[in-house]
Amino acid sequence: MIWSQRLRLRHLNLLIKLAETGSLSDTARQMHTTQPGLSKWLKELEEDVGAPLFERHSRGLRPTAQGGLLLDHARRILGEMQRAQGNLEALKQGNSLVVALGTSPASAPTLVPAAIMGFLERNPQARVELQEGTMNTLLERLEQGQLDVVIGRLDNYEPRATLCSEMLYREPLRIVARPDHPLARRERLEWGDLSDYDWILWPRGTPIRSRLDGALANAGRKPLPCRIESSSQVGNLWLVKHSDMLSVSSERVAAYFAGRGLLTVLPCEIEAAGSLGMCWRDDPHQARATLDLLECLRQAVNLSPQENG
Repeated sequence: MIWSQRLRLRHLNLLIKLAETGSLSDTARQMHTTQPGLSKWLKELEEDVGAPLFERHSRGLRPTAQGGLLLDHARRILGEMQRAQGNLEALKQGNSLVVALGTSPASAPTLVPAAIMGFLERNPQARVELQEGTMNTLLERLEQGQLDVVIGRLDNYEPRATLCSEMLYREPLRIVARPDHPLARRERLEWGDLSDYDWILWPRGTPIRSRLDGALANAGRKPLPCRIESSSQVGNLWLVKHSDMLSVSSERVAAYFAGRGLLTVLPCEIEAAGSLGMCWRDDPHQARATLDLLECLRQAVNLSPQENG
């Protein structure tokens, strides 16, 4: 029998726990087995695979390249099984299917709600699970089978062999402030005017922050006076609305909140544009619900920010 056919879900959980703890004794205790038995099982598995799965060093165990590859598959299999359990439970409750969508804050206020409503119109008995987070975290969950589709900024996205991606649209950045901000009365603003105020900036490494820093560098400007660093769309909105601080947003998100009188877009052009897109697993047997959700996201792009809201 091929070694992979002898693996059970418990074995996959053992591998993941070994990687998390880096310790045979801790894993044995947490997984309610014995250390000698666990050590024997790991040795036999490595012999079957024909390569070491963990490096042994003074501080414990660390996955090798082969071990890391097997761990990726283990997490994906377990994620799929958890999703399968959820879908079966949904069927028992009368729902036809469940889809899990991950979104970055930049896309949640406008595009995503419209796509979800379109999906539910197509699938009246379906249930949608929506998770918000950073792209790196969401893409890991996608690869592990915990999500079906991820939508967010693709500016810093590096193609992955296990995933498909599609850009939906490109848009510029906008500087935003509270509606009655002193700068809102100006017809045109330069970087020097904006540097006189404190800023709420997205964390370093996020796509929107990278685009802003790139625009500053291209303009030969120094860093903006950052008072608060935050990745919370709601928190940033509240802070902007109740202070003289400035922030940066994608055009569609800025238009959405400006249309509701919550903030204003300042008259300052930023030479930076980014792309928003979606990612999903490269699976030859794609679920119909996933295909429906992808199509609904494509259709939602054609709606204006006001219609999306």
